[in-house]
Amino acid sequence: MIDVQRLRVLRAVAEHGSFNKAAGALLLTPSAVSQHIAALERALGHPVAVRSTRGVTLTEPGRLLVEAAETITAELDQVRRAIDRLTQVRPRLTVATFTSGGRHLLPAALTRFVEAHPEVELTVLESEPEDAVPMVRGGAADLALAYHFDGPPPVGPGVRRDLDWQPLMEDPLWVVLPRGHRLAGRSSVDLGELSADRWVLGCLKTEAFLRRYAELGRVFWIRAGQAGASGAVHRKAEEGVDVVCRRPTRTPRGAVPGAPAPA
Repeated sequence: MIDVQRLRVLRAVAEHGSFNKAAGALLLTPSAVSQHIAALERALGHPVAVRSTRGVTLTEPGRLLVEAAETITAELDQVRRAIDRLTQVRPRLTVATFTSGGRHLLPAALTRFVEAHPEVELTVLESEPEDAVPMVRGGAADLALAYHFDGPPPVGPGVRRDLDWQPLMEDPLWVVLPRGHRLAGRSSVDLGELSADRWVLGCLKTEAFLRRYAELGRVFWIRAGQAGASGAVHRKAEEGVDVVCRRPTRTPRGAVPGAPAPA
């Protein structure tokens, strides 16, 4: 059996041309180097190095061993690095996000992050703000992509001081009107101007937001129903329902902007 450490010693002897210089590079004594070479020759059954006043010359078996030692050493170093990676704890980043934010805002940012930090294990969780914010505070997520319609961020008492809030953008709310609606050509509308119209709401959260403003603007509700997707709310508008409220990622054709919703 050929000892790997002895191959390293032989490789150092071949590189430096003498036992003394090889010993200095390996932090060994010249006697220890000589003992390693002698043990290697006994295991192999052939001499591997010849010492003379001009230095050390490798024999043909010695040259073959040095060539093999370079390959073996490189492979062993690669295996060692792989084992070290297995035993290391990878840094992790967990992001909680609402659905549309995860679809439209996160991909480009996370792509750049992964390119800059390939060692980080990335996890993305789909969660609405009322759940995502407590996840950050409790340690289940490292950051959350959240939104709120108005007022302070959606956190409970004693929570906000423990978190770092960073505004990213404002996403307008739009009302989708039938083509023949009296306000369809306007660039913006006041909610009070729609107080007599029937509404279809895209989601329950939008309903709660609009109801708060309805109380301020004296909007009276005749509820026609709900629609949970973009295509559904547009169909409702085409069917004659007066006003549909939705929160788009792109401006729909013929839409009229209303109040902004920070994300």
